[in-house]
Amino acid sequence: MSLLLGVNIDHVATLRQARYADMLDSMNAEPSPLIAAEDAHAGGADSITIHVRGDRRHMQERDAFEIREKIDLPLNFEMGNTEEMVAMALKLRPDFVCLVPETREEVTTEGGLDVNGLYGSLEGTVSQLQQAGIKVSMFIDPDPCQVEASRRIGAEMIELHTGCFANADREGRSGETDRLKSAAELGYQSGLQVNAGHGINVQNLAELLTVPHLSELNIGHTLIARSVRVGLTVAVQEMRSAMKGYAL
Repeated sequence: MSLLLGVNIDHVATLRQARYADMLDSMNAEPSPLIAAEDAHAGGADSITIHVRGDRRHMQERDAFEIREKIDLPLNFEMGNTEEMVAMALKLRPDFVCLVPETREEVTTEGGLDVNGLYGSLEGTVSQLQQAGIKVSMFIDPDPCQVEASRRIGAEMIELHTGCFANADREGRSGETDRLKSAAELGYQSGLQVNAGHGINVQNLAELLTVPHLSELNIGHTLIARSVRVGLTVAVQEMRSAMKGYAL
């Protein structure tokens, strides 16, 4: 089976909110996350990822439900571990939920979820989601402790946070790649599906693809940035082409 591509379209909504946050019902409100999802689908996306944050800085609840209803692709719903978001997920019924850390101050998610430290508060959330037929992924740093905690809590998947890898200089990149390889191997041996995401682009993709056992990459910002020049459908096609040949 080939490596899958999940396309995160949050920052299409970021651009819309920059001008139309208080005018979402305006006929001029653009760009549309729904149309972005359609374009990603046309380019060969295997799933769509969206993150409705507590402060609603980009995606809105209405976006989530419109995309769920109208896009014939699996939906990956990123969310913080709050009662509000659990209730939304249970109503939305995405194919997957990826539990992520969330703070108001950060521009975007900047680290993995501490599954081990927050085990007690996460355990009930995982159970509720799974009882509703929703598969659960944990967005974690490539740390053996977090991989093991994800296995113990019963998650079906982990998504390895690749931000440190992506932001490392040439000297540090090798060590971060090794961390990802070790975590991926442990996750695979633990029976977990291993995904990866954050900061992935065509410049660092080749080195990332030396990491074994990856099932899906979740990529957003670089595709939205590239789409300014070539459109999202072409940007997704380019990324899929760059991902070809992964066989580890």
